[in-house]
Parts: sequence; structure tokens; C-alpha cells
Amino acid sequence: MIQKVVTLTLLLFFFVHLLLQLILKNSPPLFTRFKPFLFPLLLFHFHFYHLLLLPHFCNSMDTIKQPTSTSRTKLSKTFHNINPFKKSTKSLSNNGFCLLLPHKNTDSSHTHFNKHLAEDPKTRHKAAMEAFISKLFATISSLKAAYAELQAAQFPYNGEAVQCADQGVVDELKIISELKRNFLKKQIDSSPPHVTLLLSEIQEQQSLMKMYEITMNKMEREIKAKDCEICLLNKQLLEIDSVNKSIELKLNSSGCCFPVMDNVKLSDLTPTNFVDVLNYVVRSIRSFVKMLVRDMINAHWDIDAAVRAIDPSIGFAKLSYRCFAIESYVNREMFDGFNNDGDGDEGEDRFQWFNRFKKMKSLTALELMNENPKSAFGKFTRSKYMRLVHPKMEASLYGNLSQRKTLNTWQFPETVFFGAFMEMTRRVWVLRCLAAAIGKEVSVFQVKKGCRFSEVFMESVTDEVFTGDVRVAFTVVPGFKIGETVVQSQVYVPPA
Repeated sequence: MIQKVVTLTLLLFFFVHLLLQLILKNSPPLFTRFKPFLFPLLLFHFHFYHLLLLPHFCNSMDTIKQPTSTSRTKLSKTFHNINPFKKSTKSLSNNGFCLLLPHKNTDSSHTHFNKHLAEDPKTRHKAAMEAFISKLFATISSLKAAYAELQAAQFPYNGEAVQCADQGVVDELKIISELKRNFLKKQIDSSPPHVTLLLSEIQEQQSLMKMYEITMNKMEREIKAKDCEICLLNKQLLEIDSVNKSIELKLNSSGCCFPVMDNVKLSDLTPTNFVDVLNYVVRSIRSFVKMLVRDMINAHWDIDAAVRAIDPSIGFAKLSYRCFAIESYVNREMFDGFNNDGDGDEGEDRFQWFNRFKKMKSLTALELMNENPKSAFGKFTRSKYMRLVHPKMEASLYGNLSQRKTLNTWQFPETVFFGAFMEMTRRVWVLRCLAAAIGKEVSVFQVKKGCRFSEVFMESVTDEVFTGDVRVAFTVVPGFKIGETVVQSQVYVPPA
């Protein structure tokens, strides 16, 4: 009964392919319309025959009693029972090629095998059927690879490759048709079964290699497309970066520093005014730090190494927190000597400092420099640049020391980087003028590393929530004491 079902299934399978070949011969356009449904149809027949019918078909032919100790089932059991040469073929070639190597007693082994087959027709028929099925499956695998090659040739479209792949599909269908005729005529043992099995295995491996090659070519095309997209995005990034730098230059050249204090009188100054200007100074410093880090990245600096040079013992919960270490270094240099940078102007009274404050906050840094390059502010800017930007650092970032050489002649470079630096120093100088005009003693304090975190004197620069005994890693923005008023310092607290 099982053999009849198998035979009917194969007849249906071969009838479908015969019908498709007739369509191809008589009406090629119609075949082109049905081509997308060809491979799913073949795959359905393949799985149906392989998983459901083949085990029963092979077991029905197995009339030799098997030992009861064997536990292998289904297709693997049948293949191992039928194929006595399968184990030896694995050592013949590792590259998918059949190599005929001389062995001792080869003639005697073949003679024994042929004698065994001649004496047992059922075993001979069983081995021939196994070889035929193996060849059928190998041909279907080749058809699958040919169809995949046809699909790959269509995206992107390549007319010559499409025709070649189309011919390959037709050739495989012709082979299946030939197998159908041989099966119907019961001519399935035209060659030795073990040779057919070896050739089928080679064909399977070749089909698999072709599938891998198609997949590899597809991935290479995708990689090239991604590389082109990356190049385009990098170009857009450079354009945006250039626009941002020009905008920053315009912002740094803007005139008014803090317009809400235009109508403030000397008698109205409070610590709140100092905090407002301090926040504006901090924004300028952070803008400069971002520009500095961006220039470091463009110059292929190791940011981690730069941070370790500032403090090698600090760990950061996020990579973005590394900029706090660089900001700490800039703030430390800019606010160093905050109360002693007047260059002999400490004897001025509050009124003079307040007038200087109003003048400086209404002019740009470039205007102040052009007015008097050797003024107290000019000397302050020059000395801070020499301390903050090391010669090796300047040469590494910009390829030369032209900015430093220009400063040594008491002229000022008209670059985006130095423009941001001058604006930062101008705001620090404005804050110093306000501190001298406020009428109370103003002092700067830093929180030492390892101190316990106190909300009275400190605030964290991150949004992390801390519990328990929290220790400070370093000060980012220094704190200030204005008389009895405390302006909190901004500190970085490492992760627990």
C-alpha cells in the first residue's frame, strides 16, 4: 500500500514538471508568469516525500531482519542500513571532489560486493533505490541553488545573469524529467550505487557552496551600500560642524553679556546677581570645553588617556561624563588667582569696578582687545592661554604654533577656537569685576577629593541618585563665599 502511495506521489511530482516543460516549450511568456511558484512547489514535494513517505517506503523494502539492539529510526536508520560504503567515502576528500585512490585488495572487495548484490536481488534493488533517491535530492538542491541565483540576478537586475540562471533552472528541470522517465521505466540502476551516492554528495556540497556564494555576494553589496551611506553622513556631519563653528563664532562675537543687569545700580547689587553672572560664565566654559573635546576627537586624541592625565584614579559611569574632568581642568586654570588678577588695580573702589563691569559686559572680547591689547584684560587673556593650552597640545590639535606666536606679538588670532577662548576669559573677567564691586568679601573654594558630599556646599553635576555615605571625586565648578552667603560648588560623585 505504501509503495502505491509513493508511486502516485512521484507520478504527480513528475507530472507537474512535465506540464511546466510543455508550457516552456509552447508558451515561454506563460512559463515566466508561473516561474515564481516553481520553487515553492518543488520544496513542498520535497518535504512531503522526505519527511512522510520516504521512511515508510524504505522500511517496507527492508526485508532483512535488523538486530533488536539498534535504536536508530526513520531516514538515518534506513540510509545506514543500505549504504555500506558511506563511512569510507568521508575520508576520500574534504573538498567535495571524488578521488579514486588505489587501495590494497580493491578488486577483491568490489568482487565481493558485486557477488553479494548478484546473490541478493532485493538488496541490489534497495541500494539502487537509495542511490536514485540521493540523486533526486541532490538535483532538487541544485534546482534550489539555481533558483536562488536567478533571484539574485534580478536585484539588481542583470540581463545576462538572468538568462544564464534561467537556463540553469531549465537544465535542472530537464534532469528531473529524465529521472522521472528512468523511474517509470525502472531504469534506476545504470551505475554502481556507491558511485552515485558519492556523486550526489558532491553535487549537494556544490549546491551548498553556490548558496553561500550568493549570500556572500548579497552581503558584500549591502556592505558597499552601507559604506556609501557612511561617507555621505560623514560629509553631512562635516558640513553641519562647519555651520556650527560659524554660528559659535558669531555668538562669541555678540556684544551684550547680560542684558537684564542694564538697569541695576551699584547699591542694588546682591549675591543673586553674582550667581546669575556665574551661571552665564559656566555656560561659556562648557561651550569652550565641548569645542576643545571635538577638536581632540578630530585630531584622533585618546580621550581616555587625556582624562587619565588629569586624574588617573577616577572611574566614570558613562562615557559622556569624561568631559567633566576636562571641564574641571579648565575651571581650575580660569579661576586660579580669581582675587589676585587685577594687575595692580586692587586699590580701585567699588564704583570704579562697577563702571568697568558695565563697560566690559557691553563690548565684545575682540573690541576690548583692539582697544588696548596690553590692558589688564589683555594680559589676563594672554597668561591664561599660555597656561591652559600647552605648546604640544596646540601643535597636536592645529598642526602648528601660530596662535601662540601671534599672542607673543600682542596680537590676537582670529580663529574660532581663540574666539571662544576670548569670550570665556571676558566673562570670567566680568565676573571678577562684579565680585570687586559687590562690596563684600568674595572667596573661591574647591572641594577636596574624598570629602563627604554635603548638599549645603555642593551639588552634583549629574542626575544620579545617591544614598548612604557619598564621597566626592573632584570639583567641576568651584564654589564661592560672598560674605556669609555660600554659592554651591559643582562636583562629580563617582558611581558606588
